Amino acid sequence: MSIDFVANPVEEIYGESCFNDATMKARLPKNIYKALKTVQAGDGELTLEIAEVVASAMKDWAIERGATHYTHWFQPLTGLTAEKHDSFISPSSDGTVIMEFSGKELTQGEPDASSFPSGGLRATFEARGYTAWDINSPAFLKQDNSGLTLCIPTGFVSYTGEALDKKVPLLRSMEALNKQAMRILKVLGNTTSKKVTSSVGPEQEYFLVDKELYLQRSDLKLTGRALFGTMSAKGQEMDDHYFGAIKERVADFMRELNYELWRLGISAKTQHNEVAPNQFEIAPIFSSSNVASDSNQLVMEMLKKVADRHDLVCLLHEKPFAGVNGSGKHNNWSMATDDGINLLNPGDTPQDNAQFMVFLSAIIKAVDVYAPILKMSASSASNDHRLGANEAPPAIISIFLGTQLKEIMDCLAAGKPVPSMGGELIELGASHLPKLPKDNTDRNRTSPFAFTGNRFEFRMVGSSQSLGGPNVVINTAVADVLGEFADKLEKASDVKAEIQKLVKETYKAHDRIVFNGNGYSDEWVVEAEKRGLPNLKNAVVSIPQLISDLSIKLFEKHKVFTKGELESRYEVYLEDYCLRLNIEAGVTAEMAERLIFPAVSAYTSELASSVADQKALGLKVPAQEAQVKALSEGMEGLLKAVADLKAANEKTLAIEEDSLKKATSYLETVIPAMAKVRSFADGLEKITDKFAWPYPSYEDLLFTM
Repeated sequence: MSIDFVANPVEEIYGESCFNDATMKARLPKNIYKALKTVQAGDGELTLEIAEVVASAMKDWAIERGATHYTHWFQPLTGLTAEKHDSFISPSSDGTVIMEFSGKELTQGEPDASSFPSGGLRATFEARGYTAWDINSPAFLKQDNSGLTLCIPTGFVSYTGEALDKKVPLLRSMEALNKQAMRILKVLGNTTSKKVTSSVGPEQEYFLVDKELYLQRSDLKLTGRALFGTMSAKGQEMDDHYFGAIKERVADFMRELNYELWRLGISAKTQHNEVAPNQFEIAPIFSSSNVASDSNQLVMEMLKKVADRHDLVCLLHEKPFAGVNGSGKHNNWSMATDDGINLLNPGDTPQDNAQFMVFLSAIIKAVDVYAPILKMSASSASNDHRLGANEAPPAIISIFLGTQLKEIMDCLAAGKPVPSMGGELIELGASHLPKLPKDNTDRNRTSPFAFTGNRFEFRMVGSSQSLGGPNVVINTAVADVLGEFADKLEKASDVKAEIQKLVKETYKAHDRIVFNGNGYSDEWVVEAEKRGLPNLKNAVVSIPQLISDLSIKLFEKHKVFTKGELESRYEVYLEDYCLRLNIEAGVTAEMAERLIFPAVSAYTSELASSVADQKALGLKVPAQEAQVKALSEGMEGLLKAVADLKAANEKTLAIEEDSLKKATSYLETVIPAMAKVRSFADGLEKITDKFAWPYPSYEDLLFTM
């Protein structure tokens, strides 16, 4: 596909496949557009009259561009997206058709809910589920070989109203945050802002590999990661790939990717080579959490679709290759008002600084108190391979504030005057804090939750994850603490004095969570334990945090999840963990027995025959004999390790009564058994003729582009 931004300027194609605000304003009657904006702001109800007019305009816009079908596009608990397509056609009595799309069809759909993960909320025979239009997330057109489809972002709930998706809880959490943040703003004297929205700018990392090589690796095809493979002689140690010149083939891919995303109204801004060979990153401009979540799902889908057109495959697994960096989705999170105030911007006026300190203190407390749930939100079987490695934050949650901001907080907590950058002494509420520019301190890439000038970056989120889960936790946790603060400030006779007291007491109680040092160091693990910080090292110990008393109390209080919805997700996530490990175990055994063993056996026979021929000539061949022996012993070890793996997996599969017990068995028995098989296989790869090896090597995959 040839992309010409001269013939098709970016400003002209941007958003052309998106029913955005500009399109609505141009196509809707003024009174309907105004009414719709009121509904989007949360100040009115969506009536059938409004929905009918919007549906008609949306249908005409879509059909003019060639669309024949529409779908309610939603995000079930698979973490992926789902869609059921219906055509616009409606038969007439004369044998012709007319194109119709009603307000009811826009606002509500009824997909089959029986086969999506529900964790017990729905029985298989209970099929009914509903999708409901997310009015604040723009509809868009999606092109594939079936044609052009109008996609309407929706939430997905059961017949009895429980959330079966990632979107509905996210919207609930955004409302909880808005409610409590507005209470704070009002008590601080803000009379102009009407709404607070959490916003996200995700940095999406991914790998690209050649499609022809990918198709020769069943592990990559079936699990998304290389279950076998020794590191090539060269990896990422030269740091030559990071921010390096982008290769032509990848540049072509990125150019088309940008084109497709810009047409959808997704503001792809940054692209570059990442640390590992054939690893890359794309990042958009911030948008509201629900729109960012929708957009990121489209980014992941488009990464795969565009890669395929270029005979490439996009890998979104968190750790597709052992020995080099894995991929995350750095979740840059902030809060902003409807009139443009970033609540995490330190500012340089007394009011702004008091405001900033209240919100900052709330986040510090929220992250400390709800750290186990926050860690849970980024936990998965695939992300376990990445968290704690040299390219990812450790499993211990901590906050990085930077030197200057930490000094300010330390002084405030100790009741000491804060030295400003200019040398004068200042105190919160009496004067102003030093102006903190966006880059007031160095970055800390080892911190899981780092302040980066006017936002926090939650770096634990995995590259394949939906943004929904982590942001539900952040929004709700912060909302909870803001609610506590609002209760105190609303009763205070002296708000300024109460803020000083609140900031001081909060930081003194929760400064254990603040750590500006090297999160990768062994010393930090010891120090974190002394501080009493939880260290949930894997998904199996993290997922149960979802149904802890702390979690249930938090989410029920703010009406984000019911206890039943939390329990269902607990079951879904544990089942997902077990299913993924079962697949990996099966693929490991199959590749070892049907690919590696036959290939090595054939090579060993060939080498043994060569040794026999040379010995018949009276030649001494001790090195060759040693090689044959090593190959033979390696194959024997491989087959025994495979037998042990199969036994461990069968024993684990037999566990049915307790999903946590089953997941624990996978963690403690199946994963080590897989590692043992891999150790023998990778050892054999090192001493087997490269051309006899049955699948492409790491060198092929990471350095072919």
